[in-house]
Amino acid sequence: MLPASGNLGDLINRDRDPDAPALIDAGDFDNPVELSHGELNLRANAVARALVARGYERGDRIAILAANSADYLVTYLGTMRAGMISVPVNWRFPPETIAYILDDCDAKIVFADAIRRDAVPDGLPVIEFGADFQAFLNPGPFEVVSCGQDEVAMFLYTSGSTGKPKGVPLTHHGHLWVIEMRSKGGDISSHRLLVAAPLYHMNALAIAKAALLGHAAIVLLPQFTAETYIKAIEKFHCSWLTSVPTMMALVTKETALTNATDLSSVKIVRMGSAPATQRLFDDIRKTFGDVSISYGYGTTEAGPVCFGPHPDGNPTPDLSIGYPVPEVRMRLVDGNDMDADQGELQMDCPALMPGYHKLPEKTAEAITEDGYYRTGDILRRDENGFHFFVDRVDDMFVCNGENVFPVEVEKLLEQHPAIKQACVVPVDDEVRGAMPVAFVVAAGGQTIEPDAVKQHAIAGGPAYQHPRHIWVLDDLPLASTNKLDRKTLAAEAAKRLDR
Repeated sequence: MLPASGNLGDLINRDRDPDAPALIDAGDFDNPVELSHGELNLRANAVARALVARGYERGDRIAILAANSADYLVTYLGTMRAGMISVPVNWRFPPETIAYILDDCDAKIVFADAIRRDAVPDGLPVIEFGADFQAFLNPGPFEVVSCGQDEVAMFLYTSGSTGKPKGVPLTHHGHLWVIEMRSKGGDISSHRLLVAAPLYHMNALAIAKAALLGHAAIVLLPQFTAETYIKAIEKFHCSWLTSVPTMMALVTKETALTNATDLSSVKIVRMGSAPATQRLFDDIRKTFGDVSISYGYGTTEAGPVCFGPHPDGNPTPDLSIGYPVPEVRMRLVDGNDMDADQGELQMDCPALMPGYHKLPEKTAEAITEDGYYRTGDILRRDENGFHFFVDRVDDMFVCNGENVFPVEVEKLLEQHPAIKQACVVPVDDEVRGAMPVAFVVAAGGQTIEPDAVKQHAIAGGPAYQHPRHIWVLDDLPLASTNKLDRKTLAAEAAKRLDR
């Protein structure tokens, strides 16, 4: 049941057992901290009371700069309970970008862990998680602030891959709607959800909130490493894995460890926020057996609920992100065709942002005159209405006058038995305009022959999109949201070719 207060921070199901586990903080892996739903509720109230007691007011921006922890999550919830705006900040940004975000959002105070406290600019009050935070808390009852439909709950900042990060205000009403849509999947209270993606990102935040209202338990890792993630499944009997596809690719690569680990508790593997390949789906089944694999789609600006199961019960194909949910308006746009079978996704739903913070021109670029958000994602629709991610508009490039979609080439490369992962990026070329090149990771025990891979790509797709150079790496680098770091790889390719 959604909170009567209309407040996104008020995510406690008061009809269920308050002593049931809500959060297992595995920051200290050998000595995890466990909070029940009742204890988490009291701690969130203690944050809200403390903020009000210190004179902070409704609408004030309260920033969090830290790795995942129980303190992080209760601060996020408590801030919103007090009617203030929570601002999770990407701690992987350089100090100057962090300073820009804290200034741009007009942060009044920053909650930080010890490692990241020094990244907070001078002059801003800081509460350090740990002893400072315990002293800050003000335990006791708190009447959660009731929120209107248009009231902002949080700011999330875009990754800033092109220019400075943009602040995205998101409302209580919109993201309670997100949780309501997710609750239609049924009772999840028996599950333990493993969360290792950063809480400054929509992927982890959305699933954590859905788990709390669903009275499930969250197993929270401070950050992702494949080894700790795998060991956490066995130690905490996790039944529901949440991830970005690149995380799953790294997990399934650790075959020696997964073979030596009891993974039988896993029933659901959920991926989102980045492209996946058939090779990855196959590897997940080899690793975890007959599990349900859910592949989702969402955006920071419009939320993570866009697609779901087919209304006629048709099984969702592996690589499909699903069938449009009826509560979301959407269209695929290709040039003047507003109902294309392949084109940029434009959408509108209750979770859509009211507009970028302090950026009216960027808002006008992103939102159409009739209220649709231009996602920048190219999707394809099949004859049954299932949708498939093709690529980002920004990632597409032109080679010899033809459009090249890197994700499509990556899917083709990963069909080669010797390739575990692939990332295709463009490099400048005087004749072709741009030229595709690839970085690949070998499947276990396999040797990659670049010429054989090129022939595989030419045989499976148009010749213009085959990678002209192929380099083998032990691992592909990840960006701050655990997606492939295409920007770094593109720079590395240019360096290797002296472009």
